[in-house]
Amino acid sequence: MEIVEVGNDAYLRSEFLQLPVRIYRNNPYWIRPLDKDIEEVFDEKKNKLFSDGECIRWLALDGTGQTIGRIAAFYNQKLAEKGNDQPTGGMGFFECVNNQDVAFLLFNTCRDWLEARGMEAMDGPINFGDRDRHWGLLIDGYEKEPTYGMGYHMPYYRPYFDAYGFQTYFEQYTYYLPMEEKRVRPLLHPAVFARAEKIFNTPGYEFTHVKKETLDKFAEDFRTIYNKAWASHLGVADMTSDKAKALMNRMKPILDEELMWFGYYEGQPVAFFIMLPELNQIFKYVNGKLDWIGKLKFLYHKLMKTNNKAFGVIFGVTPEFQKKGIESAIALAYSKIAWATNYQYKHLELNWIGDFNPKMMNFAKMLGGVPHKTHITYRYLFDRTKEFKRHPII
Repeated sequence: MEIVEVGNDAYLRSEFLQLPVRIYRNNPYWIRPLDKDIEEVFDEKKNKLFSDGECIRWLALDGTGQTIGRIAAFYNQKLAEKGNDQPTGGMGFFECVNNQDVAFLLFNTCRDWLEARGMEAMDGPINFGDRDRHWGLLIDGYEKEPTYGMGYHMPYYRPYFDAYGFQTYFEQYTYYLPMEEKRVRPLLHPAVFARAEKIFNTPGYEFTHVKKETLDKFAEDFRTIYNKAWASHLGVADMTSDKAKALMNRMKPILDEELMWFGYYEGQPVAFFIMLPELNQIFKYVNGKLDWIGKLKFLYHKLMKTNNKAFGVIFGVTPEFQKKGIESAIALAYSKIAWATNYQYKHLELNWIGDFNPKMMNFAKMLGGVPHKTHITYRYLFDRTKEFKRHPII
């Protein structure tokens, strides 16, 4: 058994992508990620975290040269100490055959590489990028299809992380909500509707969904709310106007205007509830390839509206308007569309809600959401005598 660096070798890069295909070939729930999404993480021209960091990936090969495992390690100097008691790097994209020795060899390789670069801990499995993709190990929900960007993993992976000494830094929950009125109303307390109606009808408040022709305006509103509601939290940087516009423009080809909502008070942006069509319900037909055949398949399913699932990307309320019922009112505004006859989306998953964020968990439950899947983000301290601390509550 040996470890080889992937580097720019075309065959090894292909093996990095193909190993999960072989591991999950008989699994009816796994959906292959897009090859281009994986490759862009390791592309210095497309991943800005390379400007202040490094990333490397390896394969584990058996005695015959067959690929039996893969992993990546990375760090960014600006993020390594932000909110941490020690410089912390990351490991991710872990896949391996059912063999603990292979898993430990891959973990050791990451630890040694990060330690040589001044890191004192590693989080994983995470992404060399934003938290909304490839973040966390699936530990509950193996019988459900993954939402776009979220990992799906073999059940035998968790014992490897635990046995190695990784500890739970935080858990991430995905909540499921039915969208049809007849199914969701019984899940909601009448007081929720009363509170929502009160705010919805209070003069000065306005709730509206985005419109593509004025997307730049909504991008700036998103930036304003995001920086007030999220940027002060650990590991989250301020969003610039350029980044907000780029984010909206990246979503433009796939967004459904009626899935992205904003709340205003006297014309000032105070809340957003961003949802998107659940792309894995289309990408599962393209086998990881967005070549011309894959694009035709994507276009067909988009035009035929075969996808009946949406997923919640992010929700935010500016601090001065929290605990006033804004979250109920913005949900009510959306329900006036979602509860229409023959509405396309019948299911909603609220994605990536950390256990360190009780406000978001309460929001999901208020809407009638129930826990659907669980991921763990682990942390491993290189100094095994050092006190371990979980992610602080926000």
